[in-house]
Amino acid sequence: MSARTARHLTRFRTFFPLPGTPPAQLTVPEESKDAPPPCIEVIEYDAKEERAAKLKKIEDAFGCRDSGKVAWINIEGLNDVPMFKRMAEHFHIHPLALEDVFHTGQRPKVEDYAGHLFIVTQMVYFDEKRGELHAEQVSIFLGKTTVISIQEEATTDVFDPVRQRILGGNQQIRAQGPDYLAYALLDAVTDHLFPLLEEVGEDLEDIEDRLLTHPTKECLNHLHQIKRMLLLVRRSAWPQRELISALMRDESGIITPQTKVYLRDCYDHLVQVMDIIENYREMAASLMEIYLSAISIRTNEIMRVLTVISSIFIPLTFIAGVYGMNFDKDAGPWSMPELKSPWGYAICWAVMIGIAGGQLFYFWRRGWLKSAEGGAAEPAPLVDEKATKK
Repeated sequence: MSARTARHLTRFRTFFPLPGTPPAQLTVPEESKDAPPPCIEVIEYDAKEERAAKLKKIEDAFGCRDSGKVAWINIEGLNDVPMFKRMAEHFHIHPLALEDVFHTGQRPKVEDYAGHLFIVTQMVYFDEKRGELHAEQVSIFLGKTTVISIQEEATTDVFDPVRQRILGGNQQIRAQGPDYLAYALLDAVTDHLFPLLEEVGEDLEDIEDRLLTHPTKECLNHLHQIKRMLLLVRRSAWPQRELISALMRDESGIITPQTKVYLRDCYDHLVQVMDIIENYREMAASLMEIYLSAISIRTNEIMRVLTVISSIFIPLTFIAGVYGMNFDKDAGPWSMPELKSPWGYAICWAVMIGIAGGQLFYFWRRGWLKSAEGGAAEPAPLVDEKATKK
């Protein structure tokens, strides 16, 4: 990730069918209508060999079901409904499960259909091109020999480590069945959350340092972006735990006991992710309070300076106002003194300067001018920087 996540937008996307739409109706999402045709990738492997190929049509992957090897069919893109119907017919995919593939923004879940499991998860990553955090739905059909993964877009995914392990000759994954491959895909989605959260932690520390020294609206905007991002990650990670827990309790026989042990490790990772998310959310709330406190302190310091200035000019304004009245020296003994004295103007100024100086000295002795000596535009930090460095 080339830029801090807090400085970019967070993208919430959910696609719902129109009210009254009949069940199993396949509708291409708006954002996928102008996308290129789906990309189809097939990887077949066993303990001895592997084969990877890019296919132009889905019919070329139909032979994978009976090849005797584990077959991973990865489809990127949703704008070819006839192709998906042919695929569903060949692999006996339930129409309702295929409908959920097109209704993106589904909550992570697992459903048991005859002969296969339907798994929905949310893949969260930072889209460098769009400059935003992106949550993409990944649908996985897990059969006895085949794993079909369907993604919304063909630009980015987090499955490259899994591909490298298969094509690089990793015996652990190649000696296992398709259930272990499904676990590897879910584990890749889960593990990819840790780098995102690590950057969130760095952003929060940076914002905290700036809030303690010089709080600005930019800090507040970054903090709001982090809170939105944490909300998006939480929306993906929280139901993911229920998904993994359901796979651990699977009774269909598709998930082997050996794979359930690995799923337990994936569940532990999700617990760590949720702990980190909750800690960061509490930290973000605390930083919001620090920002409000800093702004309150800054306002109080400005008001203190303005109050000092007003206090000085109140008696001066009173004197100037009194002497600004029209008086007649010959009117009587109670008329204004020194109206005709050659030193009257100088005496008046001396008295006003003396009053102002006396007030400033009094304010200084009381310690009311300490925060105003450096100017009101730059508020004092909430912590002592020298003490922090020590």
